[in-house]
Amino acid sequence: TLSLAFAPRATHTREAYFTPSFVAAHDRSARTGGAFDRPGCGGGAATARTFASTYAPCARGLGVDDARGGDRTTVDMSRDPPPPEGFDVVREGAARALQRANDVFYNKPQVVNRDLSLAMIREYQRVRAEEHANGTAKRNRRARGAACMTAKDDVLVGALTSEAEREALFRTAEEHGAIKDAEAAAVATTTDGDDATVEVAKEPLRGLTILEGMSATGLRALRYAQELDDVGCVVANDLDPKAAEAIERNKAYNMACSPHLEEKISKVIPHNQDVRMVCMTHEKMFDVVDLDPYGSPSTLLDGAVQTVKEGGLLLVTATDMAVLCGNNGEVAWAKYGSYPLRAKYCHEMAVRTLLGAIANAAIKHKRHIVPVLSLSIDFYIRVFVRVYTSPLQMKNTPTKLSYVFQCVGCDSHELQPVGRMVTKGNVTKYQPGAGPVVPQRCNDCGWHYNMGGPIWSDPIHDKQWVKNVLAEVEKNKEAYPGYNKIHALLTLANEELLDVPLHYDVHSMGGTLKVTPPNAWLFKSAIINAGYRVSSAHSNPLGVKTDAPAEALWDILRCWAKDHPPKTQPQPTPGEAILAKEPKLIANWTRVPNAQSKSQREGTPRFPVNPEENWGPKRRAGTAKGKNERVSKKARDEEYE
Repeated sequence: TLSLAFAPRATHTREAYFTPSFVAAHDRSARTGGAFDRPGCGGGAATARTFASTYAPCARGLGVDDARGGDRTTVDMSRDPPPPEGFDVVREGAARALQRANDVFYNKPQVVNRDLSLAMIREYQRVRAEEHANGTAKRNRRARGAACMTAKDDVLVGALTSEAEREALFRTAEEHGAIKDAEAAAVATTTDGDDATVEVAKEPLRGLTILEGMSATGLRALRYAQELDDVGCVVANDLDPKAAEAIERNKAYNMACSPHLEEKISKVIPHNQDVRMVCMTHEKMFDVVDLDPYGSPSTLLDGAVQTVKEGGLLLVTATDMAVLCGNNGEVAWAKYGSYPLRAKYCHEMAVRTLLGAIANAAIKHKRHIVPVLSLSIDFYIRVFVRVYTSPLQMKNTPTKLSYVFQCVGCDSHELQPVGRMVTKGNVTKYQPGAGPVVPQRCNDCGWHYNMGGPIWSDPIHDKQWVKNVLAEVEKNKEAYPGYNKIHALLTLANEELLDVPLHYDVHSMGGTLKVTPPNAWLFKSAIINAGYRVSSAHSNPLGVKTDAPAEALWDILRCWAKDHPPKTQPQPTPGEAILAKEPKLIANWTRVPNAQSKSQREGTPRFPVNPEENWGPKRRAGTAKGKNERVSKKARDEEYE
């Protein structure tokens, strides 16, 4: 596989692209028709000539204000050099990308994804620095010697590891043992038999290493490099050679547009390889791994959980929502090892299905995950998890997974944990989950259950992370082009009940009973007055999260139906069976201010309208269709899946 990774860091500078000798080399290559073989340039003669003709004036300081901008919240793009002929310029945050037709995939609606990722990585940097300072950071242990999968001549290892780490990485077991013996002897000599201790100097915290596994235009990687501080390198990888050329081209264009950010932009390393191989050959070498594939990430998870450093941040996107939401349950089982259910909570279940798949990939390598933010956004799922190595914590994973029993007649559902932890004295044992948690027939309506899952049933957010990220976003709103959407998502995530998996939909429950339901404030007030907790759900504007059992919710609606009787139905329905029972709980409809969230009371937008029509997934690169060419719904669905 052709590698486009740069070698020494010195070759990242703008002068390396635009010196007279550089332009002359391109001219010679163009005349002879050969490829320009400079390391890091993936475009050949034509691309090289485009670089030279378009950006050489900028290298001489024409048309670029080198003194502008230090504030990351303000980027002046009014004096950018013109793009090459046939290209348009996409501007987002501090980065630019040259785009021509649909040669390389770019999706404007994913600005929310990219903004959210930047905010989360900033919080990760803060937490990482704090853990390093107080000594709670986990030690990074890798396979070494013959077990090491990294080649000695690997083009990335120099940027990802220190010299000492590289030496340790390729030592044999005998060499490693000899060094350990020598260190022990040195300590013994230094202490000279006294009780004195030898202080080991703490290694400084190195710059952040980031892998963007499927970079396409490189826009996300360029934003990471320019807008984040203390970045060591950003590997912008893509398997498509056209994408690799585009990353090179966009890196050069960004250098020409922002010479004051040249050092930051130089940390973007274009790379052309299968992301699975990148992950497998760089064990625990990336602080942040960002996977944003077109479709399902299922085949990438096994490698991803291995390449993240101890306590590192793994960011995963899944856009195959038709599969994750239950339209093709057998496909979801094949990809994610879980059977989704078609219910009103399907988008939240999709989030938890993806988390469960990541957890199952991690336990194969004695690792476990800690979700810090997990969201259903428009047409995709985005999760942020930290990855740790711990055989003990790995054993807890089955206790965090559950099967879902969903009644086919009404909205009642129950969760059945896959495993449980039993402690007797000082001994802890891990056993299968105790069940079943439901009878053969639903107690509320008498219909049978479908069983789905397993899904992640532990918390999907870390409240402290969400609060910190929300504060950062509010403080620097100008730095986030998709501010309205990410602020709304973070606000909703901050208000959700963490220990309540899935949710109910009051309109769906009213539909089951064939009655007009109470409004959300009134329904939530009745739940609170009955002694239970309640919140909204980020994945559904009508969602109601509560620790109240389904029986209590139906009792509240039975009381409502007495004053708002349903129409008679021509045949028996689940709703009739529910209403045939007298309520054990008498609803109190007194309105409670806390039934509305803080954001609702303050009028904060929670579900903003998309800024444009057709704000959704775009076609794969190279699949642009003519205006008059029709695509069947089946073909379109298969493409998105």
